[in-house]
Amino acid sequence: MTDDGEEEEAWASGPLVVDEPLVRPFAVTGGRTVSDRPIDMLAFVIATGAVPPPGVGLGPEHLAIVDLCQRRLLSVAEVSAYLKLPLGTVRVLLSDLLDRDFVEIQEPRSSTHDFTDETLQAVINGIRAL
Repeated sequence: MTDDGEEEEAWASGPLVVDEPLVRPFAVTGGRTVSDRPIDMLAFVIATGAVPPPGVGLGPEHLAIVDLCQRRLLSVAEVSAYLKLPLGTVRVLLSDLLDRDFVEIQEPRSSTHDFTDETLQAVINGIRAL
């Protein structure tokens, strides 16, 4: 870094690594911050068909969600992590995809089991053993 030209050349030739999205989440959702419907973060997302072609009115993030959910069943939280987008943003995007039937959501089953004291004690003992 003895010469300004060398510094610029080294910077320009190095890889560009971006950890943050280039677009703010509110821009991705068109300014919407709340989903039209409640979507549990543990719900599973399933693509209903092939990835739609560009130009059908969906953004790249929408297409990325459909593409991710083609290959495997993912929870809403996992989709958020893979896309490096906030959970609220992903919920809004999923709501858009649900409205257009590009994905389906399988809500998690609620547990209605009443655990006995013995079961809870076994869990506590197992955690303590770790």
